[in-house]
Amino acid sequence: MNLEGKICVITAGPTYEAIDPVRFIGNRSSGRMGIELAEFVGHRGAQVILVLGPSSIKINNSEHIRVIRVETAEQMYQAVSEYSDAMDIGIFAAAVSDYRPAVIAGQKIKKSGDTMTIELIKNKDILAEVGKRKKPNQILVGFALETNDEIEHAKSKLDRKNLDMIVMNSLRDEGAGFQHLTNKVTILDRHNNIQKFELKTKREVAHDIVQYIEDKF
Repeated sequence: MNLEGKICVITAGPTYEAIDPVRFIGNRSSGRMGIELAEFVGHRGAQVILVLGPSSIKINNSEHIRVIRVETAEQMYQAVSEYSDAMDIGIFAAAVSDYRPAVIAGQKIKKSGDTMTIELIKNKDILAEVGKRKKPNQILVGFALETNDEIEHAKSKLDRKNLDMIVMNSLRDEGAGFQHLTNKVTILDRHNNIQKFELKTKREVAHDIVQYIEDKF
């Protein structure tokens, strides 16, 4: 696939789900992997729409990247939905919160008692929703961060969410996952190909992922 002129939607970073005005549920994602992907896809000539959760990482190559800042999973879903029909490629690298508090307190919750219970409700599965509406000419790429039975779980996600390829990494691999400048990934695709890569910088991993898209699709 030649990326010149293609529209590519990329999600990156965590989402934050408010508990009260000062506390939230989140995760350790920095957004670096998705930002590196956005910059490299932009260098390949695509028009990138980067839907970015809370992240402090500087973004380069802004000429080819439109950044939409979001905080919650619902905001990310709404932003993606606006462009999902028009995109040629979707790369979903964000670490989206699976659940959010059922009620957001209007004031800071004061400490009382030894325990506190928060009721959580499920967020929309953004990638699954996009997969349901996927057009034949669209390429969808997902990510899977696993801790056990990695290949089996990644294959299941690839099928369930109607993806063309999935980038899997394991928290059991040193230097992979959140808050690292490096990552070690395995790519699986809908043609039953599996390709493993060595530990590399996230910039190099972004190059490998984009090259895979160009070569295989």
